[in-house]
Amino acid sequence: MTYPPQPGNWPDPSWSGQQSGPQSGPPVDPTLPAGSPVAPTPDPYAPGNPYAGAQPSVDPYGNVHKAGDPYAPGYPPAPYGGYGYAPQPQKTNGLAIAALVLALVGFASCITAPVGAILGHVARKQIRQTGEGGEGMAKAAIIVGWIVTGLALLFIAFYVVIVVFAIASSDGTSTSNNW
Repeated sequence: MTYPPQPGNWPDPSWSGQQSGPQSGPPVDPTLPAGSPVAPTPDPYAPGNPYAGAQPSVDPYGNVHKAGDPYAPGYPPAPYGGYGYAPQPQKTNGLAIAALVLALVGFASCITAPVGAILGHVARKQIRQTGEGGEGMAKAAIIVGWIVTGLALLFIAFYVVIVVFAIASSDGTSTSNNW
């Protein structure tokens, strides 16, 4: 089966018999002088720059925006959907505040430190359930409360050992008060 000749006398690349010769590029524009360099023609179907020829953006309102306006160009967008409302500060758990205060007062009294540590544990549980703020204060109350409690217990144990040693070393060896 033979194919009819192609217009322009181009070889048909699908027919293997015509692929033996040298391949040539697209036909040369006959309006160009012979031997002149051929400029590549742009492909009309090639993807181009979609923004080529676009007009630069202009503020249609002129200079009516004030500094700090969340809708003014050049300013970051307003938080939470752009309505300009500031987010509400997170409520701090009151028990966490009380726990930290009691743990710090434990440095002076040594009695309130374990209470502050226990309240810190309770405050962390409440914070996990309610999503309130104060996680750091509750954790600080736990750490400070148990450290102060441990130091107080070590001091009391050391004091008891000193008193017991003093009593044991003075068993009947004193001769000043024999009645």
